Amino acid sequence: MTKSNFDLHQTITDQIITAIEAGCPPWRKPWTGSTAGACLPLRHNGEPYRGINILVLWSVAAAQGYTSARWLTFKQAQDLGGSVRKGEKSALVVYFDTIRKEDEDGEEKVIPFTKGYRVFNADQIDGLPADYYIQPEPARDLGTEADPALDAFFAATGATIDTTDEPRAYYNIPQDRIHMPPIGTFHDAGGYYGTLAHELTHWTGATSRLDRLGRFADRKSYAFEELVAEIGNCLLCATLGLTPDFEQSGAYIEGWLRAMKEDTKAIFRAASEAQKATDLILSLGRPPQQVAAE
Repeated sequence: MTKSNFDLHQTITDQIITAIEAGCPPWRKPWTGSTAGACLPLRHNGEPYRGINILVLWSVAAAQGYTSARWLTFKQAQDLGGSVRKGEKSALVVYFDTIRKEDEDGEEKVIPFTKGYRVFNADQIDGLPADYYIQPEPARDLGTEADPALDAFFAATGATIDTTDEPRAYYNIPQDRIHMPPIGTFHDAGGYYGTLAHELTHWTGATSRLDRLGRFADRKSYAFEELVAEIGNCLLCATLGLTPDFEQSGAYIEGWLRAMKEDTKAIFRAASEAQKATDLILSLGRPPQQVAAE
């Protein structure tokens, strides 16, 4: 790829989307346990990363199953006596800085610029000091209990919902199955059912239902589908008598709007699709309020 047609921001966005396709993003994980280190990503010298680089490296770690918090350039690994294993792929992070230049009138101006550089997780490198390697966080049973009425509602939709100890929540499109971690590992029941509502909204997009996923094939459309699922989560939670986490959902939605580089019209389109998804789910299941009234 030549420098002239390299889009740094798009590459970063694609990197995050690719990772999120592997499961629920790690910065939005209301359960305990992880397949990768959930700690703050660190540079080779222990300095924390900031801003977008945190999301990038969290995403890559989640997708690849890396457990270490440390990230190093090829040279930094060599300087520490380590060696990057053959065939390992690097992650792209962003460096922000400024340069000073004089304009035509001789006045000095500060011009911000962005450039990318490549780093490897310590798990991709042999021979580093032992404290560079960190084990994943084990799942903890917090004793969070299920709500029988809500369980009955989600079961009535007909969606296949698998529960295993794997600490990831996702909708498997080819198999048409939803995977959830055990409810006991969630910090509260609202987080569990909100996550399930998000994945169930994805489930409505299958070809045999609303056929939404088949119409959205590119990266931008994937981001749009995430908007639909998160708005569907809020609509469904409100209908079921749960309190949606609007602060978290708002930040999640805002991030995807930026990734799409869209204006607020995208929200209206996504809300329309989310309403269709919610209507389908409610037509298949029976809300707990309805069950209680019978």
